[in-house]
Amino acid sequence: MRASGFLIPIVVIAVVGVLSSVFIVDEREKALVLQFGQIKSVKENPGLAFKIPLIQEVVRYDDRILSLDTEVTEVTPSDDRRLVVDAFARYRISDVTQFRQAVGVGGMRAAEDRLEGILNPTIRAVLGSDGVTSNTILSADRAGLMARITEQARLRALPLGLDVVDVRLKQTNLPEQNLDATFARMRAEREREAADEIARGEEAAQRVRALADRTVVEVTSDATREADIIRGQADAERNAIFAQAFGADPEFFEFYRSLTAYERALKGSNSTMVLSPDSEFFNYLRSDQGVRSEEGESR
Repeated sequence: MRASGFLIPIVVIAVVGVLSSVFIVDEREKALVLQFGQIKSVKENPGLAFKIPLIQEVVRYDDRILSLDTEVTEVTPSDDRRLVVDAFARYRISDVTQFRQAVGVGGMRAAEDRLEGILNPTIRAVLGSDGVTSNTILSADRAGLMARITEQARLRALPLGLDVVDVRLKQTNLPEQNLDATFARMRAEREREAADEIARGEEAAQRVRALADRTVVEVTSDATREADIIRGQADAERNAIFAQAFGADPEFFEFYRSLTAYERALKGSNSTMVLSPDSEFFNYLRSDQGVRSEEGESR
């Protein structure tokens, strides 16, 4: 009984010592074995690992790609139009020993503070560099700018043991105080463009109308000239026919002309004529044979 009572505490102490000396490294993390605050070993491969109980301790760090949202920062591009930029970065711990030496016991909170202190100045420097305008930043085609920010931030974060994988611009807007002025300027530009388009349209319409009017005048003039020529030819042909008919039978031709004159003079229901009975107008009316009466002439 005395021996078993003596062995039980020893066994318990041994089991506790063994359990305290063994730890598991997950595949999603890296571990440092510290002895009195100094790094004794680095455990990067998943599986079982050992440490000296009570003397050594294990500090674990996430080995996955992490995300950090930066504070909204204001930038001034080369065209002096201020913009408010909201960005985020993806990063991972590339060198756990260097990371521990850089941030100490501050851990991930201290690392993110220092990384944000790198990202914001880098964003302002790249977006404010020569040749970068607000239109370039606001456009959808800004991948080149984000690549430059990523590369510069990656180089500056290496001493922290961090690898900056990517930096993205989430939102890029105008400051609130500049929105009204910007909208007014954009509205004025659009109105000026619309006025220019309307003026160009009116000018084009006037040219088309002038061309159409000139074409109408030319076509009408040609048609009138053509009609006059045809009318003149018809009149000449008619006169020739009349002359030929008059030469063949002067008496009949004169009779025909008198009938035409009667028809024109007596057309209508209210025709009133004041003529002398001896007028030549009635020469053919005084004869029932269609022969010219000579009575008026004898008188």
